[in-house]
Amino acid sequence: MTIACLHTHESNIPAFEEAAERLGLPAGTLRHTVRADLLDAAQIAGGLTAEIEAETRSVLTMLGQDVDGVLLTCSTLGPAAEIAVHEADTPILRADAALAQKAVAGGGSVVVLCTLETTIDPTTALFAEAARTTGATIDVRLIAGAWDLFKANDKAGYFEAIAEATDAAYAEGASVVALGQMSMSGAIPFVKGPRMPLAGQAVALQALVARIPAL
Repeated sequence: MTIACLHTHESNIPAFEEAAERLGLPAGTLRHTVRADLLDAAQIAGGLTAEIEAETRSVLTMLGQDVDGVLLTCSTLGPAAEIAVHEADTPILRADAALAQKAVAGGGSVVVLCTLETTIDPTTALFAEAARTTGATIDVRLIAGAWDLFKANDKAGYFEAIAEATDAAYAEGASVVALGQMSMSGAIPFVKGPRMPLAGQAVALQALVARIPAL
């Protein structure tokens, strides 16, 4: 089994490899492609445009030609996967869709943390749709200043900001705190409270593997 992962930042590669190892997937299962230009273009445009969406769909379809499944790991580009899945024979999944389904499964108050402004709208729409069948309430929050730390390569500062927001959300009564972007999972060791946030890597891989027909 081979899974193609489309990333917009190379830092997501080790996080997904670690998740694959924890799930017992054989080494070499994941094939990584990084297209930072797609997210850069979306940031310049202020969000996902029709042109960027079309280019993302084209890349996803191309990646799916010789693998068993394709995973889109960028939340900003996520809606493109929902269209591409109908254009390809290979299963295609946006990673945050699997995260949303798991986060809302138990209902309650779900806080979704984000660090990038362009992901707020697609993330809000995704989680709201997932919550329709469970009655969960959704609160999508932008962690101000965190993305600037990420761009400055201040990973410790980035993860600490996310961890602080996680602890605060649980202290306010959140049932579940979900990390809305795949780049955020490194914050988990920085969380001081007893309750950990939900990250998307393993959840997404499990969901995609379940959609791949048995070989």
